[in-house]
Amino acid sequence: MIHIVFNTADIAALESAIELDETLSGKIIEIKDDYAVGPLMDIYETEGFQARRDWWKGVLAYSPYEDQLDIVDDTLTIHQLINSLNHDENEMIWIWMGQNAHDVSGYYWLMSQFKAYQSRIHVLYLNNLPFLNEKGQLFYPTHLSQIEPKEFLKAKKLARPITLSEFELDPDEWKKLCQENEGVRFLEGGKKLVSMHIGCYDNEMIALLTKNAQKLPSALSNIMAKLKVKLGDAFIVARLKALEEAGKLVIAGDWSKGWKDMVVQMPGGSNVINETEA
Repeated sequence: MIHIVFNTADIAALESAIELDETLSGKIIEIKDDYAVGPLMDIYETEGFQARRDWWKGVLAYSPYEDQLDIVDDTLTIHQLINSLNHDENEMIWIWMGQNAHDVSGYYWLMSQFKAYQSRIHVLYLNNLPFLNEKGQLFYPTHLSQIEPKEFLKAKKLARPITLSEFELDPDEWKKLCQENEGVRFLEGGKKLVSMHIGCYDNEMIALLTKNAQKLPSALSNIMAKLKVKLGDAFIVARLKALEEAGKLVIAGDWSKGWKDMVVQMPGGSNVINETEA
């Protein structure tokens, strides 16, 4: 059995569940790209792949993840998965996804390439399902990493083969999103993704800034905690840069030194340069 997840934090959560139930034993593989953001046009072709890679290069510039771009190779992961399926006719893939655009986008990108193995590709979609948290309270997780290990033992009962109908319809839905080629995918409910402009969350981010200068990591932490939709920190910083270029906020500091000494604020506050020198 091969488990597929879409977030690094999900690996540890699933590993803890496997320790409690050996029937879940298997390799855990992470699809590393976040297909909920960025360009998708011709993504399975060389030109589209390179365009997306170039976009990510710009997003990750001066970030703590700048050196990680070369280790993200989901195409190689697909090749290895197909080899595993071809080598062992009893091998199965379980795709785990939470109710969020990141996971659902990853699911569409992934499953579209496995139609030939239909009966051996299973999905576990934790869509609008209640679980118990560490205090025994009922809640509705959006990400696998929010689930207690023992609760995964209930979740495994949801595993089912992706149907032939889904292998017909879901790739068409994904193809439509790829052709729309907007900057963001938003999850409306179920597996329904909607294309959105890349700046669709900008106003929410701006509302969480102040006129007083804040160190970028502090502002970023506040934005990530309060945004209704979870976005990656590098993507948020890229949008803050775009907003600065549009004159909607002020950022000061030396990007080449990384994020830690950068400061950000809304226009009209105390002098941001003075704040950085203080």
